[in-house]
This record gives sequence, C-alpha cells and structure tokens, in this order.
Amino acid sequence: MFRTAEKMATKSILAALVLLSILGTSAAKPWGLKLDYYRSKCPDAEAVVQRVTYQYVSRQPSLAAGLLRMHFHDCFVRGCDGSVLLKSPNKDAERDAIPNLSLRGYEVVDAAKSALEKKCPGVVSCADVIALVARDAVSVIRGPYWPVPLGRRDGRVSKALEVFTNLPSPFANIAVLKQNFLAKGLNVKDLVVLSGGHTIGISHCSIIHNRLYNFTGKGDFDPSMNPSYVRTLKKRCNPNDFATIVDMDPGSVKNFDSHYFNVVAQKKGLFTSDATLLDDPETKTYVETQVSTGGSSFARDFSDSMIKLGFTQVLTGKAGEIRKKCAFVN
Repeated sequence: MFRTAEKMATKSILAALVLLSILGTSAAKPWGLKLDYYRSKCPDAEAVVQRVTYQYVSRQPSLAAGLLRMHFHDCFVRGCDGSVLLKSPNKDAERDAIPNLSLRGYEVVDAAKSALEKKCPGVVSCADVIALVARDAVSVIRGPYWPVPLGRRDGRVSKALEVFTNLPSPFANIAVLKQNFLAKGLNVKDLVVLSGGHTIGISHCSIIHNRLYNFTGKGDFDPSMNPSYVRTLKKRCNPNDFATIVDMDPGSVKNFDSHYFNVVAQKKGLFTSDATLLDDPETKTYVETQVSTGGSSFARDFSDSMIKLGFTQVLTGKAGEIRKKCAFVN
C-alpha cells in the first residue's frame, strides 16, 4: 500500500531539514524555488502528482528508471525547464534526438499534468511535474526520497542538436564526464553518485556492440571489461543483435540500491561511462567505499545530488511560461 498521510507528513518534515542542511536556510532564494511554492496556488499539487505516479509505476515498476532518466535528460539540456517534453512538427526537438528516442514515461507526465489542470489550471509547470514524478517514481519502488523545491517555469525552446553537446554520453571517458557535470554546477561526487541511478536502468545491445566485438577496430573487446562478463554479454548480444535488452545492474535491476557500485568494481559496468568511474581517484574511492560499507551512504548521497540536479539552470519569475499541455508551447 502507498504511504499514509502521516508517513508522508513525516517525510516532508525530514525532507525540509535535508534541504536546509544542503543549501542553507536562504540558499534556495536565488533560484526562486521553495518547498511550499504552491501552498496557496495549488495546495494539493504534490499529492496529485504522487497519486498519478503511483497508479502508473505500481503497475509497471520499470517506468521508475525511465522517469528518472527523463528528469536527468531534461535538466542537462537548457536546464530543468521541461524542454525535453516539447514536440516539433519538423522532428527537431530534444525528444527527437537519438539519445532521447528511448525515453519512456511521457504518458505519466501528461496524466499528472492533465490532473493538475483540472484542479488548478495554468498553475503548475511541466518542469515541476517532471521533477516530482521522478522523485515519486523512485519512491514507489522503495528508493530514496528527496525534497523537491518548486517554482520552475517551462522553456519555449527545444533543439535536438543541443542534446549532443550537453547530455553526458555513455561512450564518454571520465575527463569528459567531469566537464559535462561541472558545466551544470555539479561536482565529481555528484557525477559518481548520480551514475548510481543506473541501478534500475536497462539498455540495448546496440550501445555496447563495439565494447564487445570491435573496440579498437580489430575485432577485439574492451580490455577494461571483465572477460567473463564479456562472454556472458556475447551470449545475450550476438554480433548482429542490436535490439535485445541488457540490464545496467545485473542481479539487482529491480531494486534501487548500491549494488551498481559492486558491478562497476567488478569491471562489469555496461557503458564506458560506468567503467571509467574507476579511472579517477575520487570516483574510484566512492565506488570502493559503497562496496565496502554495503552502500551505507548511497541513499542519502543520491538524495542530495538529485536536489542539486533539480536546480540546474531553472527558469523562474517571468521567464518562460506555464504550459497548458506539456508537449506544446502556449
């Protein structure tokens, strides 16, 4: 059964304390976001989003990974402004870019927004809905819970080409990833912590084909991968298979936990961007610490980094708009 009102009230109090400890009592003001932003305008906004998210994710738990990924992809391109939701008649919006073609969960965001429009028309932004849905989806599968300061406004621009220059690539090495995250105000710890979101992710054979069969153009596999794991993956992904699904966190893909770091430590990270976490002293130390402590700090660290991610280049005040439908500008 979903959380009772009493439990949620406790969570909200703890969430507020966590937010204050991370950002300081006045730190949220420069961004114009705050936990009680909709208190007078739409007091039930979070409850509405939470209810819709639960309805979808409880029936299809794999949506949690998709919704978390959508929030991440949204924030890394033009900031957390809902631009990833926009459709373009010319198929040149963010959602049309190759890295975003596999995004899932648009129907959850649309359903939550539709419910909000019936209750509080023209009040709650699609950008806020994505941020809330991502948090609530993870919470439904018993993952970490974090406070989501609200008040984001929706962007009016969405360009596919900007996805390639802003979104971290699964083929990137640690130096490039650090640059990607720094450009968004996120540090090295945030990089390794948020990579832990792959604990519930899936991918396809197409993304790892070169790592298995032609890493240097000589028909070899990536030497940074565990050879036994390469053999296992080859049994699942034959040379001509680009569609079969592969778990990011084999053995624990349905659980939001720290097992992902065990996988990385064993050199079984699916992407180059996972494997390269062992190439930097700080990220490697974090990986090893989570392995040795059974992930004692991961839930807390993930919550902290998700809060920071949610502040990325937000639009507030009179910037942007509040879309009536998330796929279209007003």
